[in-house]
Amino acid sequence: MRGSDNAGRASGAPGRRLVIVLSVAIVLFAGLAGAAWYGQHRADQRDSAGRDSMAAAKTAAQAIFSYDYRTFDTSIANGKTFATGPFAKEYAQTTSTLKEAAQKEQAIVRAQVSASGVITAAPDRVEVLLYVNQYRRNVNIVGEKVDQNRVTLTMVRVGNDWRVSGAAAV
Repeated sequence: MRGSDNAGRASGAPGRRLVIVLSVAIVLFAGLAGAAWYGQHRADQRDSAGRDSMAAAKTAAQAIFSYDYRTFDTSIANGKTFATGPFAKEYAQTTSTLKEAAQKEQAIVRAQVSASGVITAAPDRVEVLLYVNQYRRNVNIVGEKVDQNRVTLTMVRVGNDWRVSGAAAV
């Protein structure tokens, strides 16, 4: 009787090993597939964030870097709608000191984005490089002057929208 029990165990061992090997292979495959899916999902989120924030950055830059002495408060209020965090405070301080000079010089500045690109992107924070042309008119300039600027805007997600949380001239 003992011999037949050992024979049954011996013949069952390869089957048991096969089940274990297949189980481990399935778990590894599922883990790799999950990791690949997660990586692709994050890449898709970054791509989407880059596209959406870049579109918002173009609109924001045109509002933030434009003003008209005749409608200065309205121009600045429009720019403030695109700002958040410390940049909102910085923008408010900068534009409050600019108002007197803008009215004295009868300044009109119209910003236009000529090119843009994403520097870095995460699902909730994107760095965008913008080439901004500022068309200036005032009492000290004959005609119109064009200033070409490069600006990096840090865009952050606020609810469903993208806002400027930082700006730096390049």
